[in-house]
Amino acid sequence: MNPSPATDSTLLQRAWQVAFRRREVKLCLWSGALAAAVAVLTTGCEHSSDTQRIVLYVSADDYLVRQVIAEFEQQTGIRVDFVGDIEQNKTTGLVGRLRAEADNPQADVFWSSEVFMTIKLAEEGVLEPYDSPATADWPREFRDPQGRWYGFAARARVIVYAPDRVAEDELPKTWMDLTDPPFKGRIVMADPRFGTTGGHLGAMKAYWSRLVAPAYYEAFLMGLADNEIRMLPSGNAGVVAAVATGEADLGLTDTDDVWAAQARGIDVKLIYPRHGIAGAAGAGTLLIPNTVARVKAGPNPHTAGRLIDFLLSESVERMLAESVSHNVPVRGELAEDYPQYAVPDPLKIDYRRAANVMSGAVEQAMRYLNPRAHEHAR
Repeated sequence: MNPSPATDSTLLQRAWQVAFRRREVKLCLWSGALAAAVAVLTTGCEHSSDTQRIVLYVSADDYLVRQVIAEFEQQTGIRVDFVGDIEQNKTTGLVGRLRAEADNPQADVFWSSEVFMTIKLAEEGVLEPYDSPATADWPREFRDPQGRWYGFAARARVIVYAPDRVAEDELPKTWMDLTDPPFKGRIVMADPRFGTTGGHLGAMKAYWSRLVAPAYYEAFLMGLADNEIRMLPSGNAGVVAAVATGEADLGLTDTDDVWAAQARGIDVKLIYPRHGIAGAAGAGTLLIPNTVARVKAGPNPHTAGRLIDFLLSESVERMLAESVSHNVPVRGELAEDYPQYAVPDPLKIDYRRAANVMSGAVEQAMRYLNPRAHEHAR
């Protein structure tokens, strides 16, 4: 159950404190004849025959992609040619490419490491509906109502910290705690114009504006600016690296980057921060699922469906949960097999609402936290 709107005096008090310091308030598809019949009945002007190759655009980490694709190729005999993106551009570069190719699609499937830009592509008509037995009972919160995308294998937005430099009694419990004066000059974050950081800011703005107060998000940005947060161009992995090397003591990042660092023996830990006060149901930590979608009018629509079904299979969610990234399965019964990676009290958020305010949230963040880059962009 969602918390009650706009009456949380504790949260509002935090916003006013920050503003005062600034002194301003601102499955597989059927084969043979059955598959051909279904194609004629359901795909209209789609290509009448697929090749045994498929093109995948993917922004997930390369080592995960290769493992998953190798298994798919071995099971199906279908060759997957995949195009990735660099850490600094995570997802954004591929989104731009899909938009540019909309009139002449080169990709069949889009596997994104986040959900917000996938939603934007769906609403722009770049992605098309896909339904199969594998998607019939997909969790409602992790699917598009029109079947244009499906979420799986989630990560959480967390605070990474150096346990030798941040005492246990000093640890922030909420995102607004990062605006407290003791953290001044000690925090880093990734450039929100790329990767999951921008989506998280959109989720913050959407959630706080609806359930706390319209000015709460802006007060949060003011507090981060007062605390001289530093914005890094090296993505979420760069945030973890900065904390590991002593460049910062705390950082805004994703769980997979922290788990991967720990697997390499790096001494960093994480916190699951809340977006609201303790005890408010559904006010906890943001989950960001991977998403998969079929590209509209892609060259191989039916083969694309086979890859989508595979990516949404239990075996792939288990594969990603057991990888060094430890993604959280969206299937509740499967997630129970990995309690050590469970996220306490996930944030209840409308991903579509967050996607729709993301651009504005990022623009505000750049204006407060990196004004030079903001002015240059203008």
